[in-house]
Amino acid sequence: MKKKILCTALAVATGSLAGTVAPIVAAQDIALEEVVVTARKRREDLQDVGLSVSAMTGTEIERTFARDLKDLAYISPNLILDDTSQGPGGNAAIYIRGVGVADVEKNFEPAVGVQVDGLFIGANSGAILRSVDLASVEVLRGPQGTLFGRNTIGGTINVDRTRPTGELGGKVRAGYGAYENYWYDGIFNFGITDDLAVKLSAARNNQQKGYFFNVSTQDDDGMVDYESYGLNVLWNATDNLELEYTFTMEETEQDTPPLLNVGQPDQLFCASFGLCGQSVSLPTTGDRYKTSTLNFEPTTASLNPAPLQTVVSPTADLIANNDLATFDADTHIFEARWDINENLRMNYIYGTFETEETVVTNFTAEAPMLFGTDRPAEYEQVSHELRLTYDAGGPLKLVAGVYDWYSEYDIRLRSWITFAVPGVVLDIPQNTHQETESQALFFEADYALSDDWTLTVGGRYTKDEKLSEQRGNLDTGPNDPSEEWSEFTPKVGLRYQYNDDAMLYATYSQGYRSGGFNGRVDSQDSARIPYDPEFVDNYELGFKSEWAGGRVRVNGALFFMDYEDKQEEIGLRSDGGTGQRISVFNAATATMQGLELEVQALVTEGLSIRANFGYLDSEYDEFVFDSGFGIVDNSGLDFRRAPEFTGAFDATYEWQIGGGEAWVRGSYQIIDELFTEQTNRAELANDVQHILNLSVNYAVNNVNFGLFGRNLLEEDAYAHGLNVSGLWSYAIPKAPRTWGVEVTYNFGD
Repeated sequence: MKKKILCTALAVATGSLAGTVAPIVAAQDIALEEVVVTARKRREDLQDVGLSVSAMTGTEIERTFARDLKDLAYISPNLILDDTSQGPGGNAAIYIRGVGVADVEKNFEPAVGVQVDGLFIGANSGAILRSVDLASVEVLRGPQGTLFGRNTIGGTINVDRTRPTGELGGKVRAGYGAYENYWYDGIFNFGITDDLAVKLSAARNNQQKGYFFNVSTQDDDGMVDYESYGLNVLWNATDNLELEYTFTMEETEQDTPPLLNVGQPDQLFCASFGLCGQSVSLPTTGDRYKTSTLNFEPTTASLNPAPLQTVVSPTADLIANNDLATFDADTHIFEARWDINENLRMNYIYGTFETEETVVTNFTAEAPMLFGTDRPAEYEQVSHELRLTYDAGGPLKLVAGVYDWYSEYDIRLRSWITFAVPGVVLDIPQNTHQETESQALFFEADYALSDDWTLTVGGRYTKDEKLSEQRGNLDTGPNDPSEEWSEFTPKVGLRYQYNDDAMLYATYSQGYRSGGFNGRVDSQDSARIPYDPEFVDNYELGFKSEWAGGRVRVNGALFFMDYEDKQEEIGLRSDGGTGQRISVFNAATATMQGLELEVQALVTEGLSIRANFGYLDSEYDEFVFDSGFGIVDNSGLDFRRAPEFTGAFDATYEWQIGGGEAWVRGSYQIIDELFTEQTNRAELANDVQHILNLSVNYAVNNVNFGLFGRNLLEEDAYAHGLNVSGLWSYAIPKAPRTWGVEVTYNFGD
């Protein structure tokens, strides 16, 4: 079946491209817009960059009606981006070429980085950026260590927002859609002086009805209310010095993300308590958009101050908790851009990102509550980056810099367990505090060996130090553990400019992700013994090409990745505490190989198409660890979130009518079978996904009208699933079919 689908997808893509050849050749006076990327910390034509990168401009982003990064994931092959819904505000599970992390805990550093306006976001919570006022999105595949803020072993999503124009103008946008969802946002540009420009922004997206029907409350579940406010100031202090400050405040109130119990007979909660999914593919409620979640807390939850040891109370004293979950984030970014002379430029970026969240969750997703939590948490990061760029117009181009990072997070976790002792609630506290300090030196240099050949050499030296404190039911004090790691990661590349329209490149790069300490622990060993860094050696051959006078772009790459000391977060049964834990082991070595193809074509003056295809072959060479109850060999498992192929095709057709411009746009994405979690449980697997989006639009006199529909084929695949140490499994589906109408008014400049 898989081969048949793959062959069909290839045939459709090939036929579509072949069908465009005749009209493309006939249209001699049109060409694709140049795509400028900043993937290498300087502005370059996408076609001149010797790495695997997909890019989307601000105009393209607006035409997708995207609400956040999830809606833009289709632009890149071998990219899977979902919200795990394990907490409020969005918890990103981003995987590129099978490399990623899908856990809410902030002791797990992102394997795929998200960077906004030069600031690296160091946590999965808050990394699903809202698509308000975006100027561009770039997806860089493979390790990115020589230029971007922190090391990212799988890749980076680089996002830039628009900058102040200094001219009076802006835009406002309002819309209404399914599930009583309304949104409005706007930006306002103005100049204070000729050299001082300001941009103000505000947004709200209020989905008043959730996607779910709660069979226990007989009401809708899953409401989300998001709002943000922004200030962006740009000062041209001198002809050579530019200063920019950006502040963003975000606030989210929502229902605790609804979950589905999909437990199976070989798990404790199904076998002993009857909480069983109706089949391997259906939850206990029989429908993926029906939940029966009720949130409870014991009366001991109100004790003030909170105890630092387990408190016992009767289950009869459990009370309902109907509090909304909250997620607040503040971002400050300051950047100085100084042209020291015509050949040398300095950039300095200072950034902070702070979040605060509250959520009470019944992870059993059923009544009675067998496992619930209260998870108030705070996260803060501060970073400094100083970068020099040298380009004298000669054979040498160089970027070099230093990077300093500090982050800390606190979580006052309370786990409520009712399955261990009949009639009793165990209120188990575990306070975790962790700090990270990281310093790095980095560089990347291009040297033109001739008019056609360019050598790239880069490297990064990183030093990381981490501290972990556990208080509560398990206490590591007064000698809390800490550890240091340091590593140099190289990059070497060679580009050959075959002619004005075609380039070939070969690249070797090494990715590194720091070690750390577990956040949820059940013993002194799991609290004190760190896990080590992991490494990826990435080998890549690629090409960039343009055809038919610049009306067609075809880019592609072959890659091979060798994974060593792979960090695996593994759920295990435990004799103490909550009866389960998730710990990281350097348990695996693995190899990944595959190919990626991307096509853009301007078929006629009004018809443009875009397509991509990714193939991924990933397998463990060895995956062995000690569970505490014996040696476990998982070498035969498949990678999670690593489908064998992904593909996307979208087309836009525009024409003039009634004094304005109309256009229709459609996109289709296919994602092969995948497992959402590490143990390859059948109830947490996704079949092949087919995702279809359509929109109809009209623009006249600076006003745009749009009608759109998403997921029109009603895919109900799981966005996340977790086998909780063999006790039970829970899952959350992707958004169902939705629709919306939107009006945008542009004014001024």
